[in-house]
Formats: sequence, C-alpha cells, structure tokens
Amino acid sequence: MIIYGVAFLAFCTLVGIWVGELLGKLIGVPANVGGVGIAMLLLIGLGSYLNKSGWLKGKTEQGVEFWSAIYIPIVVAMAAQQNVYGALKGGPMAILAGTLAVVIAFALVPVLTRMGNKEQTPIAPAKTAG
Repeated sequence: MIIYGVAFLAFCTLVGIWVGELLGKLIGVPANVGGVGIAMLLLIGLGSYLNKSGWLKGKTEQGVEFWSAIYIPIVVAMAAQQNVYGALKGGPMAILAGTLAVVIAFALVPVLTRMGNKEQTPIAPAKTAG
C-alpha cells in the first residue's frame, strides 16, 4: 500500500530528528545537528535494505519510491525550520561538526558506490566525432 511509504518516511524523519537533537545536546549545541541528513540516510539505507530483503513489494515499494522522489523538497522545508543561528552561536564545535559531516560524506561516496555496484563494469571512453 502507498500509505506504507508515508509511514516509512515519517519513521525516518522522526528518528533522524531525534538523533540530530541528541547529537546537538552531546556536543553542546542548542540545535538539531544533522537530523535531516540522518533522516535522508535512513530513508535511503533502510529502504534499500528492505527492498533487497523482499519486505517491500508492489504498491508498498511504489509508495516508498514516491516519497523518496519528493523527499528533497521536504528536506528543504525541514532544514528551514532548524535553528541555524543557534548552531553558529554554538561556536567552533558546531562548525567542526558540520565540516566533519561533509568530509565523511564525501569520503563515503566511493564506498557506497562499490556497495551499490556488485559487478564492476569498466566505463568505455566516449568516441569523438572526427
């Protein structure tokens, strides 16, 4: 059922916001630290796992795909609600946490790509006209 996509998105969002608030409290920043990103990673990771394990079938998978497709506008709306001023006021720790999150995310791109591509297929160079 498509409604499972809504429930799945809500679950990922609530867990992500809760973990972001918890991270903020742990590092002493009075703001949500990365909750929206954590929610997005949960949606992608848990959705992929459930799909591979056969838990998502038919309409349920369509519901999750639908919500995954429109998740970016939801992320933008949620990020607009976060207390950016509070995070910046938190000082160097907030800036360090944000910078480390970006660096780790960039470092994980090759790892996630390898996990997604079970068979490594070489990419042929494009032929040039002439």
